[in-house]
Amino acid sequence: MKRFYSLILSTLAPFCLSANEGNRVIDCNIIFEQRKGEILRELEKIDEQQQALQALQSATQNVLDQKEQDLKKRELAIAQTQEEIKESQEKIERLLKRNEDILKEIKGITQSKIGETYATMKDSKSAAILQSLSDDEAATILFALDTKITSKILSKMEPQKAATLTTLLQKGPPFKKDSTDATN
Repeated sequence: MKRFYSLILSTLAPFCLSANEGNRVIDCNIIFEQRKGEILRELEKIDEQQQALQALQSATQNVLDQKEQDLKKRELAIAQTQEEIKESQEKIERLLKRNEDILKEIKGITQSKIGETYATMKDSKSAAILQSLSDDEAATILFALDTKITSKILSKMEPQKAATLTTLLQKGPPFKKDSTDATN
């Protein structure tokens, strides 16, 4: 502050001296005091504005810090949720795979039992039962049997049904017909 006053005095002193030289007497102390009051008021305004600016900067920084903390919390929550979703998906995929394996095993056992049952029956009885089943069901059963037994059963069926089943057996499983393919 003292430097500031000395700066003002050094800038106003030549005016006071030059005024004395021009036979005009100007009281430099009055000018200095007036300028000093104006400058002090300006300094007070600047100080107030500087304090307001610092308060605003501090408040803004606090808001930014709070938002950054909130953002980090949300990112952590999202990361946890993503991890949980990933674990759930993996668990579901394992369960689906396990269920598919169990289903294949059950179908294999079922087909094996049905095949054993038809293999022990007489050809004419097997042919009569298979002829009354849908084509895809009959083909599935015949596919599980030995070829010698299958040929004996097909020979005991009506020629049209035997031809349809033979065509299905040539294509191989799965024997489900498409809705556009259905003839029965």
